[in-house]
Amino acid sequence: MSKGPCLFSDIGKKAKDLLTKDYTSDHKLTISSYSTAGVPITSTAVKKSGLSIGDVAAQYRRKNTILDAKVDTESNISTTLTFTDILPSTKAIASFKLPDYNSGKLEVQYFHDHATLTTIIALNQSPIIDVSATVGTPSIALGAEAGYDTTSGSFTKYTAGINVTRPDSSASIILCDKGDSIKASYVHYLDQLKKSAAVAEVTRKFSTNQNTITVGGSLAVDHLTHVKARFNSHGMLGALLQHEVIPKSVLIISSEVDTKALDKIPRFGLAIALKP
Repeated sequence: MSKGPCLFSDIGKKAKDLLTKDYTSDHKLTISSYSTAGVPITSTAVKKSGLSIGDVAAQYRRKNTILDAKVDTESNISTTLTFTDILPSTKAIASFKLPDYNSGKLEVQYFHDHATLTTIIALNQSPIIDVSATVGTPSIALGAEAGYDTTSGSFTKYTAGINVTRPDSSASIILCDKGDSIKASYVHYLDQLKKSAAVAEVTRKFSTNQNTITVGGSLAVDHLTHVKARFNSHGMLGALLQHEVIPKSVLIISSEVDTKALDKIPRFGLAIALKP
């Protein structure tokens, strides 16, 4: 793929990942291994609200093709098939979930040195078409996204955004919710490996005249331990500890507390990932 601007879906993603990724209030165990044929297999068990659910996922790679399959405890089968470079600078992703035959989607991504284009089509009798595009360079990308319902003949969404990336920072502004919300975020990396960072995000919803400010960060204590924290203007405080107990085995403990209602029991999450 070319080294052009990022996809529209990647605008603001670095700040979002820092503020949300790995935070959980569930108990989750993930075990990864390989079959005799060398196919990676991942099994996940989650305990949520007193219920235990889980799934088994496998991935198969061959040249420019990747097949991901997942089966959950309710016998739902999710499959994603990715083809790269079928056409120059193009990636195609087909996904569907059984027994829901109306869940199929086809996504086509095109990459150029100065632009990207993504089209997603729902494979059902009343398809919704999503189209997004960006123009620019790896350092700055300006883009827009729109969703169109072919049945009602109306737009389901339209969004615009800009992303600026530097070696030690990343900033973005996104106008979303059909123009009803605007979100600005900034990430500053504190080391060359980008393992420690500070992040701030401001969201304003025009219809309710409401502002939400979220600040957070991540810190690499050492090569085995990583901590993250976040706090927003509504009083929600979250923290996360990630530690590699043994090589390729990671323990993640997270918690969230409402500082404006300290009488409420804090939410805790525990995740363990075991990799081969």
